[in-house]
Amino acid sequence: MGLLILRSLFILVSSGVGVYVLNSGVLSGTESAGFWAFAGIFFLAILVIVGDMLIPKKRVDWISSIYFGLLIGLLLTAALGFAITPLLPQGSEHLAQQSRVNTMLVIGVVLCYICTSFLLQTRDDFRFIIPYVEFRKNLKGNRPLVLDTSVVIDGRIADVMETMIIDSRLIMPRFAINELQRIADSSDRNRRTRGRRGLDILNRLQKMKGIDIQIDDTDLPEFRGQPVDLKLVALVKHLEGKLVTNDYNLNKVAKIQGVDVINLNDLANAMKPVFLPGEKLDVDIVKSGEEASQGIGYLDDGTMVVVDNGREHVGERVVVTVTSVLQTSAGRMIFGRYEFTTKKLAGTTIIHDSTAVVPTTSTNVTANTKTETSSPTAPQNGKNYRTGNSNKQK
Repeated sequence: MGLLILRSLFILVSSGVGVYVLNSGVLSGTESAGFWAFAGIFFLAILVIVGDMLIPKKRVDWISSIYFGLLIGLLLTAALGFAITPLLPQGSEHLAQQSRVNTMLVIGVVLCYICTSFLLQTRDDFRFIIPYVEFRKNLKGNRPLVLDTSVVIDGRIADVMETMIIDSRLIMPRFAINELQRIADSSDRNRRTRGRRGLDILNRLQKMKGIDIQIDDTDLPEFRGQPVDLKLVALVKHLEGKLVTNDYNLNKVAKIQGVDVINLNDLANAMKPVFLPGEKLDVDIVKSGEEASQGIGYLDDGTMVVVDNGREHVGERVVVTVTSVLQTSAGRMIFGRYEFTTKKLAGTTIIHDSTAVVPTTSTNVTANTKTETSSPTAPQNGKNYRTGNSNKQK
């Protein structure tokens, strides 16, 4: 509605300018000359409106660069005009005035072009040139978080943002979205599934209330000929933000270049319950370990538990005393000592090698996670011990 009113006023004002030119007497030679001048001004106004409608999405950095480029060019032209006036050839007043006007026109065109071209080429650093004039909206948080394709495909970033513990702005680069699109269009079925999942997660983030996510179209000179990973690092440095990724190699490259990185795997490991040496917990031993006496079990979050003297108790739920915990960026391993058995897992085929147990009824075990539908049995001697999904010891 506002644009419609503005365009209508612009046509009326242009028509008024045409009438003024027509009645000014400048084109008093013929009546047709005045008519064509009025028609030309009106037609020019229509062309301006059509051009404005054909480009609905205008980039503020381009407009501001052209505006300030022309402004600075005109100011420099005015300043140089006073400086070069004594150097111009002196003669009649009309000749001196005409020489000054012609010289300033040439200088003005050159300076306006140079200033505008310079600002357009350095528009991404525009805030350093004019620090108190910058067209940008209010941002949430201190430093923006730039998302990598791996963390979008992973999907856990959406769950983290739903908790509302992060109040920073999320940025998804356009070139990263293009990479997701290429993965989603891949002929390989697994890659196609991963790409479509990434696009679904991105759509989910955009629909979340209270989440400020922006599609960034920044095109820096450093991007030319660079792979996506290096483009991400360059963009994060330019925005002075943080990179969110699950890619181990990208993590290392970013840290080498001084970029702060948030690794969701490290965040997930930090949120896992802490088990101290001497604590007891319930675990189902599902397969034998590499050593002769070891048994292997998994907590609900996928943490591997290596049980000493547990090889003979594969297919049983046992109480384990924690002896040590090994924490790495790839995950966590708990080492424990067998205490006693609390339950035999019914319907389980026991294989005494490195192959996982194949459950037939209530237990579903994979290489990384385990889900059990039956409720845990209370341990012996009336004592309660920690289980894989418990955070308290009684």
